[in-house]
Amino acid sequence: MRFSGILIANRGEVAIRISRACADLGVSSVAVFSQDDKNSLHVKMADDAVALSGVGASSYLDIDTLLQVAQETGCDAIHPGYGFLSERVDFAEQCNAKGITFIGPESHHLRLFGDKAAARSAAQCAGIPVSRGTVGAVSLEQAEEFFDAVNGSVIIKALAGGGGRGTRLVSRKEDLKDAFRACQSEAEKAFGISEVYLEKFVERARHIEVQIIGDHFGNVAHLGDRECSVQRRNQKLVEIAPAPNLPDQLRNEILESALKFARSQKYSSLGTFEYLLDLDSEDDNFVFIEANARLQVEHTVTEEVTGVDLVVSQIEVASGRSLSDLNLTEDKYSPRGFSLQARVNLEHMLSNGSIAPSSGVIETYEPPSGPGIRTDGFGYAGYTTNTNFDSLIAKIIVHSNTYKLDELAKKAVRALSEFRFEDVKNNI
Repeated sequence: MRFSGILIANRGEVAIRISRACADLGVSSVAVFSQDDKNSLHVKMADDAVALSGVGASSYLDIDTLLQVAQETGCDAIHPGYGFLSERVDFAEQCNAKGITFIGPESHHLRLFGDKAAARSAAQCAGIPVSRGTVGAVSLEQAEEFFDAVNGSVIIKALAGGGGRGTRLVSRKEDLKDAFRACQSEAEKAFGISEVYLEKFVERARHIEVQIIGDHFGNVAHLGDRECSVQRRNQKLVEIAPAPNLPDQLRNEILESALKFARSQKYSSLGTFEYLLDLDSEDDNFVFIEANARLQVEHTVTEEVTGVDLVVSQIEVASGRSLSDLNLTEDKYSPRGFSLQARVNLEHMLSNGSIAPSSGVIETYEPPSGPGIRTDGFGYAGYTTNTNFDSLIAKIIVHSNTYKLDELAKKAVRALSEFRFEDVKNNI
């Protein structure tokens, strides 16, 4: 089946990324935009664009309107990108009820992996190691009991969502109550669900994730690993594929663990299975922490080292093609050098050390270029930025054919230094 049209239920750089994939496939793309987002570059990149009512992110969360737009524009599929509605079970189910293909995992996969406690339980049932944590959502009293039991620091996490929201590290019991309430409040605002759970904090860890893809015929494959250990306040800033300096045996064990779990669930579409590697463990102990049932922001580095267009592959799988049709089988994975992604955000540091979003008119916007350099972004000279949306404006992706980290780092530094981005504060 070939889709006649795809509605892109997102904005910014990911909407542009999806538009390009549609163009490569010869499929018509339709963008949507809120009233305060009409000048975003994604509006110009799609074949058609439809205005939504209202302003800000809430405009992109109106499921009924999005479905109506899809039907009126003749779209038989919707791609949610990441964030927004990408992991909403009700959105996927309503798409299917209207005869519109949701380009993403099946609703039962969204339901399972959208509940991190349920995902941990499923992992344990599949024989996958997990970190020490509570079973499901907890009350403050249960959180205090868990804190006493682990005799160390804990992480409070929102049961739903991701992106580092609703997460707090607690090292002293007297700080637990305030952190618990803060996590609940942040989770409620971000995901509409205030429930939280706890995990034992791993003091020194590497964050390793595995890119999974599955079709609707029960076939599942991996496209290697990525490292996402460079984070600020639990949010990723730099990602590298494959994870550097990882022993072959350990890498294979992590890859096989993700495959085993994904196969146990008959997982379909793109998904990322995430692990923590405890650096203080004598036996290279790694544990599953969560799975993101969607396209990831850092999918770019996997594309660079595999040569696989993940967004095109995701659309093809949703249209009914098998992994063998796409030549995506286990024996086909062979990384080509290193790739690194650095996220460019519209923000500035305040004198007290906190971070604030920045806004204004971008007077100069000239992304870097050259061999092995890619920029995924939506800025341009004259664009007025908008603090109603996420601060991510661009991603700088570099690729090196060698496995020398210093060469990769030098290329990344050069690319960032060449990025002429003036009159709006940013983190370059």
